[in-house]
Formats: sequence, C-alpha cells, structure tokens
Amino acid sequence: MPTLVGVFAQPKDLGDVAEKLRTRGFTDLEIYSPVPSDELDVALDPGPSKVRYFTLIGGLVGAVTGYAMAVLMSEDWPLIVGGKPISSYAPYTVISFELTILFGVLMTVLGVFLVGGLPYGKFGKTDVAYDPRFSAEDFGLVVRCKERDVAEIDALLRAARAMEVSLVEA
Repeated sequence: MPTLVGVFAQPKDLGDVAEKLRTRGFTDLEIYSPVPSDELDVALDPGPSKVRYFTLIGGLVGAVTGYAMAVLMSEDWPLIVGGKPISSYAPYTVISFELTILFGVLMTVLGVFLVGGLPYGKFGKTDVAYDPRFSAEDFGLVVRCKERDVAEIDALLRAARAMEVSLVEA
C-alpha cells in the first residue's frame, strides 16, 4: 500500500489539508507534530477511543463479581444473628464498588496496551514514514492510500504548501 508523506512548516496548512483529505474519504491519516496543536486535533477528529469498552466491561464484571463473591461466601458460611437475613445486599455494595473500580482500572490498562498496539511489536519501532524532523521543527502528514489515489493526494499536498512530498512504500 503506497504511503505519501508531506512535510509542512506551519500547523495551519497541515490542518487544512488533513480536513480536505478526510472529507474526500481518506481516513488512514497520521499527523506528526513537534508541539501540541489544537488545530491538528480538530483536523484529525479521531472519534471516541475503543478503550472505553474495556473499562465498561471491566467495571460490569467487577460489580457482578463483588456481589456474587459476597453472597456466595455468606451462603456457604452462614452467620445467623438475631434473625437477620443471611444475604443482605446493602453491606455488599461496598465490596462490589471496590471490585468495580479495581476491575475497571485493570481492564483500562489492558485496553490501552491492546488498542495502542504495544504487545504486537510496535513498541520501540518507528513507522517507516517517520522523519526525525517531525520531532524538531517540522510537521508531518502521512497518508496511506490506494495506488490510484497517489496523484490526487500528491497534488493536494503540494497545493497546501508542503515543503516536501515523498512516496514511501510501506
């Protein structure tokens, strides 16, 4: 799959061309920036992260585990005091709440690693389209596209005042 890399001096130019590319249907965009920029965040608009599903599942499993553990333990070793019920859900809410937080946090950390791609060999390796200038003074836009779209994207990048446009085979 061909990959085009555009090098820009100003974040505004990069943000404008990223929005144009996104509206034309090119969604596999990556921006490299030496400094944080709100213009670039708005231009990419990545949408909500999938990590939130890991957090939700972890929290729900923690809540169910907390209640189930407390109820099953009290039923297995009953402590009958003054005719009170063996399983009372009010005091078990504290245990369920704590396990909801614990499981939610653990699943969030797992989700960050999985969604970020860390266990699959990306850790310590840089993208072939990355240029060290993107950490110093220049801004970079990486567009992965089909072979038929290379000329159109190249023209858009050059029209947006890209200092340099190069084709990288990834």
